[in-house]
Amino acid sequence: MQGKKNYQEKLFTSFKLSDRVSKENFYRRLKEVLDLDFLYPLTNKFYGQSGQKSIDPVVFFKICLVGYLENITTDRGLMDHCSMRMDILYFLDYDIDEPLPWHSTISRTRQLFPEDIFEEVFTRVLKLCIEAGLVSGHTQAIDSAPVKANASMDSLEIKVPADELEEHLSKVRVQSSRDRKAKENKAPKEQQEITASKKELQEIKSRNKRWSEDQDMRPGAKNKGSRYTSNKTHYSPTDPDSRISVKPGKARKLNYLCNISVDTGGHVITDVQAYHADKKDNQYLQDTVARLNRRLRKEGMIWEHLLADTGYSSGENYAYLEARGIKSYIPPHGTYKGGPEDFKYIKEGNYWLCPQGKKVTFRKQKLEKGTLKDNYFTKRSDCKGCPIKESCIGKSHEKRINITAYREEYERNIARIKSPTGRYLKSKRQSTVEPVFGTLKEFMGLRKVNTIGIKQANKCMHLSAMAYNLKKYLKFIQKRAKSGAESLVLYFLPKIVLQNVAWHFLKAPNLVHSQA
Repeated sequence: MQGKKNYQEKLFTSFKLSDRVSKENFYRRLKEVLDLDFLYPLTNKFYGQSGQKSIDPVVFFKICLVGYLENITTDRGLMDHCSMRMDILYFLDYDIDEPLPWHSTISRTRQLFPEDIFEEVFTRVLKLCIEAGLVSGHTQAIDSAPVKANASMDSLEIKVPADELEEHLSKVRVQSSRDRKAKENKAPKEQQEITASKKELQEIKSRNKRWSEDQDMRPGAKNKGSRYTSNKTHYSPTDPDSRISVKPGKARKLNYLCNISVDTGGHVITDVQAYHADKKDNQYLQDTVARLNRRLRKEGMIWEHLLADTGYSSGENYAYLEARGIKSYIPPHGTYKGGPEDFKYIKEGNYWLCPQGKKVTFRKQKLEKGTLKDNYFTKRSDCKGCPIKESCIGKSHEKRINITAYREEYERNIARIKSPTGRYLKSKRQSTVEPVFGTLKEFMGLRKVNTIGIKQANKCMHLSAMAYNLKKYLKFIQKRAKSGAESLVLYFLPKIVLQNVAWHFLKAPNLVHSQA
């Protein structure tokens, strides 16, 4: 018999969200394991003692996490989505007929709480993963990627000399028909003033001249993103903290740099930070290492190996890591040669020996372009009449060797990379940190930040990393519960950990005996 459904609203109804949300539901399981009550005393100082009650800080962080778990990047869209999902309402402790906070409340609260609150929540989530055995700690892979800022290239303004700033702002600056002028210039005067040297400005001028001659008539040339713009000559009045950066084969954009560290054991994010996108990766490594090492040691974990790509290579970084007992596996730049060809370095006397047996002795140590270098010279009398003088030094009077002061650190790092362990860890890095970045950008709302300023961008990156770690954590404990085997933890520990543990146990008796 054919059925027909007639709908009529009831005046009174008995309804419980907990009965409608299944026990296997993701947000129900997340609610059971995620305890954010520590936020109440932590955020109490940011509220007054009178007036209307604001949004519950626990509810705020849960709503933010839902946004990144569902890959929703706008506050308005996020609140619409939450209101339509019973499982999310149950996760937020809201009833089905209870109105959710306004989307503007989410935005204002995000600005109210400082960065360290978000970092503390991230650390608590990481601690959950550590306690579950999902983090090995001994090997960390570090990488970075640009994240698009909430500002357009069409809003860029030109930097001018300090004494011409006011005049330039009132008379000289002209917006073309295809440019969009920012409603409000949020950049401080220091950023509006040009600080580039004459040499740098001349290089930029030459690039722009070549662009006007070679690129002006090509398809897409009228797009401002295709033109050569530099952080030395341009800034964004919309988001002054964003920086112009470019990847090979792509147009220039205003970006932030997202730097993350991933544990190779369970692919859990152990550190995340937003940086300016106009500097090299190696300039941020030491800051990342100091913060991450402090966090891991607080949890009783010993960090032994660091994996990174060539962008993090520098002698200063190698020396910094060695001083902290961390072994680096960072390929050096192709410009590093280890010394001139056919010259032999004599460590005992700190000099080089040329093919003709003459000494190139150490003279001084000098800081060049932010890098400490050793300078070695020969005597003029040694090079005078030398049979290979023309091919060795040309018209110069002496042989000069200008090499990094961290040559020994470079050589030790290279030896580690070429070892069997180094070759294994290279593939481990590529299969660890790069897929994590892909997941964050494609599925965790980190393709673009929807906020203004580097502090707000840093909060977004921490929330995205928290969402990623929570998904990892829930998947791990669910698999462990189904298998019924606590030994599943060892599945996530790479072979090198077991080797290191065995080595420590073998070494322990000798260490105890030496201490005694």
